[in-house]
Amino acid sequence: MSDNYTEPIFKGWAKPGPIPPGAPGGGPALEAGETLDAISGYFRLFQLTHGHRFSTDDVLTAWYGTTCCPTARSVLDLGSGLGAVGMIAAWRLAGARFVTVEAQEESVRLARKSARWNGLEDRYEIRLGDFRDKSVLRPEEKFDLILGSPPYFPPGSGVGGDHPQKIACRFEMRGDITDYCATAAAHLNRGGIFACVFPVAPSMQRTRVEAAAGTSGLRIIRWRPVTLREPEPPLLGLFCMVGMNDVPEPAREPWAESPLVIRTAQGRIHPEYAVVKMSFGFPP
Repeated sequence: MSDNYTEPIFKGWAKPGPIPPGAPGGGPALEAGETLDAISGYFRLFQLTHGHRFSTDDVLTAWYGTTCCPTARSVLDLGSGLGAVGMIAAWRLAGARFVTVEAQEESVRLARKSARWNGLEDRYEIRLGDFRDKSVLRPEEKFDLILGSPPYFPPGSGVGGDHPQKIACRFEMRGDITDYCATAAAHLNRGGIFACVFPVAPSMQRTRVEAAAGTSGLRIIRWRPVTLREPEPPLLGLFCMVGMNDVPEPAREPWAESPLVIRTAQGRIHPEYAVVKMSFGFPP
């Protein structure tokens, strides 16, 4: 790999961070039906052209989790899909070790290609399996930070999509928010953080995530509503949870932060979200 490798400045913005092995052409090859897309700095992500593709939900989960727990040395990504959440978190937490768990073989294949391209294989373990299966994660495995971008809807409650990969990412085919919370609670280090994204509208969805936390022995200590476009009400919420026994008295009431706005009423990227994107190495 050349130390002098550079890419053109994008709209006056220079990419930060290390140059991974794949950038100068030393990574795995792009195959038919795949794209290779920017994700953080020089990091890139392999995706299917017509399959599931990473979303705002994924990048917000990674950003919020690493913001809530910036000193994490061990990270678990549940239902990791293509690896978007984990790859962004790995870019922000350069010294941390990762375990990711995903049940779809095609998504795991793509994630492993991305890990090689980004030079993460020595600290990034991708496991194929359903995280509800007790053999996938050993009881003694504990993590400082656990991330989750779960599907939102029960099977049959909406249009499934035109690709099997999309269906499993949208609908609760292998567990729901309660399963994510229960697994996180079982594998958090003392003082560890579980960060996830989940709808807050309609109100029953927010009730679901609150109930899932409570029944799993977790407490929401802070959360942030997300407005996709002004002046619409918040549709999503970012949640930061800890174990019930790790919460001091002053933090036992969840702190509701001000909404994060993605786009202004005119359709432009909101200034705060532009800064958020820059913080995980993505152009505003």
